[in-house]
Amino acid sequence: MFKKILVPVDLSHGALAGQMINVARQVGGKDAEIHITHVVHDIPAYAAVEISPELLAKTHKAVEQELSDLAKANNIKSKPDLRHGTAGSGILDAADQLGADLIVIGSHKPGLADYFLGSTAARVVRHAQCPVLVMR
Repeated sequence: MFKKILVPVDLSHGALAGQMINVARQVGGKDAEIHITHVVHDIPAYAAVEISPELLAKTHKAVEQELSDLAKANNIKSKPDLRHGTAGSGILDAADQLGADLIVIGSHKPGLADYFLGSTAARVVRHAQCPVLVMR
């Protein structure tokens, strides 16, 4: 059984997040620690200067609240993890820092460049130091 499971969520795909958490519970059993994380892409500097700091802080707080609500709704005891950067690197860093035994990640329907997996899921599968379960 897996003891520490990382579930990176894309908040724009809300229904899939709940399904991934349920699968993590089934795979990990009742003693598994489930951790959710979300990676927010950094805003390029040329665009960031046009956005007020208040708006950025408000958006950051809204994302944190959405993650907390997701954790509470799914009875996850660990504090949700919000990261900044690229999704693939952020997920891999979170898994390394957590010492994850498993990553349960969602994948959208890919284009021709990534025929079988979405680009983030493909990057995580290629570079993760632990098993990765991909859901669609």
